[in-house]
Amino acid sequence: MTSKLKIAGWVALGALAGGLTTLQFGATARNTVSPLPLEEMQQLAAVFGMIKTDYVEQVDEKKLISDAIGGMVSGLDPHSVYFDKTTFKEFREGTTGKFVGVGIEIGMEDGLVKIVSPIEGSPAFRAGLKSGDLITKIDDTFVKGLTMDQAVKRMRGEPSTKVVLTVFRKSENRSFPVTIVREEIRVQSVRAKIVEPGYGWVRVSQFQDRTVEDFVTKVNALYKEDPKLKGLVLDLRNDPGGLLEGAIAISAAFLPKDVTVVSTNGQLPESKAIFKARPEDYTRRFGSDPLAKLPIAIKTVPLVVLVNEGSASASEIVAGALQDHNRAAILGGQTFGKGSVQTVRQLTAETALKITTARYYTPSGRSIQARGIVPDVMIDETEDGNVYAALRVREADLEKHITSGQGKEEKDAAREKAREEAIKKLEEASNGNGNGKKADAPKPLPEFGSPEDFPLRQALNKLQGKPVTVSKTMTERKAEGAAAAASGAAAASAAVAPAAPAPAPASSPASAR
Repeated sequence: MTSKLKIAGWVALGALAGGLTTLQFGATARNTVSPLPLEEMQQLAAVFGMIKTDYVEQVDEKKLISDAIGGMVSGLDPHSVYFDKTTFKEFREGTTGKFVGVGIEIGMEDGLVKIVSPIEGSPAFRAGLKSGDLITKIDDTFVKGLTMDQAVKRMRGEPSTKVVLTVFRKSENRSFPVTIVREEIRVQSVRAKIVEPGYGWVRVSQFQDRTVEDFVTKVNALYKEDPKLKGLVLDLRNDPGGLLEGAIAISAAFLPKDVTVVSTNGQLPESKAIFKARPEDYTRRFGSDPLAKLPIAIKTVPLVVLVNEGSASASEIVAGALQDHNRAAILGGQTFGKGSVQTVRQLTAETALKITTARYYTPSGRSIQARGIVPDVMIDETEDGNVYAALRVREADLEKHITSGQGKEEKDAAREKAREEAIKKLEEASNGNGNGKKADAPKPLPEFGSPEDFPLRQALNKLQGKPVTVSKTMTERKAEGAAAAASGAAAASAAVAPAAPAPAPASSPASAR
C-alpha cells in the first residue's frame, strides 16, 4: 500500500466505519424465484472439489462455503454483507448502543489510539482517563501498527475481565498503566447544552435504540434551563446513521404532523413506502409517542442543521427532510451520499444476510444515493479553511456503489485534484518536502461544540442574523447531470407507492469502546 493510500485511509476511516448503516430488519429469508444457473453451479462445485483435494493443506468445508457466500454478497455493492457468527453479534451490539468494554470514544493519532472522550460513568471515566490521552499499549501489545478495529477488539471482552492500558498523557509528559475491569457500556448518542444565552446546541452522533428518548430528555433540559430559546443548532456532523425510526422521529420533532419525511423504492412491494411525520411511522420501537413530551416551541424555534462529509444515511434523511420543508438552514459540507436501504435477513440463529433492497428519497423526490445532501451554505471546517474534507471518502468514491437512479453519474475531476493536493500536503508534513524540511502538520480539528468550533460559530451567526463566513473553495459535487436529476426526481416521486408497514431498521457499531 502506498503512502498516499495509507493517509487517505486514515482520514476516511471514521466516515467509512459507520457511514453506511441505515438498515431495515427482516427475520426470514425469501425463496428463490428463478431457477439456479446449472452450468455455473457445476463450476462452483468443481472448484470446491479441487480445493478440497488439491490445495496444499486441508481446508475446513464450512469455512469454504462461508467464504463463498461472503464473496458473492460483497461483489454486489459496498453495503451488502454476509454476517457470520462473530460479525452478526457485533452488528446487533451496535443497534442497541450497548457493548462490553472500557467505555471510551476513540480516534487515531500518529498511529496510536486517542481518547476523544471517556463515556460518563464508564470504567475508563472512573479510572480518570481524559480526552486527549493516547493509548500506547493494550495489555502486552503495542498499539503502533494496529488498525482501529484491531485495537478495539483487544479492548473489548467479557464482562468482569481485566485489561491493562498504557496511557501517555501529553499535558503531564508521562506514561502510566491503568488496569480497567470491562463492563457493559451504554453509549450516549445525544449531547446538548446552552452555548450562548438564548441558543442551544443538540448533537446526535448516531441513531440508536435510545436516541429518540435521549433527544427528548436533552431538549427538555435545554428548555428548562432557558424557556425562551431563540434558536437551536442540530449537529449531525460525522453521524453515520442508524435506525430509520430515529431519523423519522427526530425529523417529526421539528416538522408539522403528517408531512413526508422520506420515501423508499425498490423491487419488493414492501420496499415502496412513504414515511411521514406521524407516530405510527416511528413508534414501533417505543410503544407510546416519546415526542409528546417535547415543548410545543420545538416546532417553530429557528433551526440550523450542521452536516459534513461524514454525515450519512439516517442523518442525511433528517437533513433532507428539514431542507425540503424549509424548516431549517443546512450548513457545512456535502454529505456522504449513503441513500440505500439494507434489509437484514436472518439465515440461522447466528448468521444473517444484509442486502441492499431500496433507495431513499427526500420529500421532494431527490435521491440521496451517491450524491448526498448539498448544504444551503457551504462552511469550512476551520477559520483557515478545510483540513481533511477533501480526503474524506464518500459513497460515490466506493467501488461497486449503486447509482442514484436519477441519471448518468459524472467523474469529479476537481475533487480528485483537491484530494491529491491534500494528500501531498500531509505527506510533506510527515515525510518532508524533498529538501529535508518537514511542513507544518495540520492541527487536529476542535471538538464539536467547543468554543473553537468554527462551523458552530457560523451556525450561531446564521441564527442571530450576523454575517456567515462562506467557504471560498467548497463546491457542489454532482452525481448526475442537472437535467437528468430533475426528470429522475419526478419519476422517483411518482414511483413510490402509498405508505406501507416496514420492518425496523438497524445500524452498525460506532467507535465507542
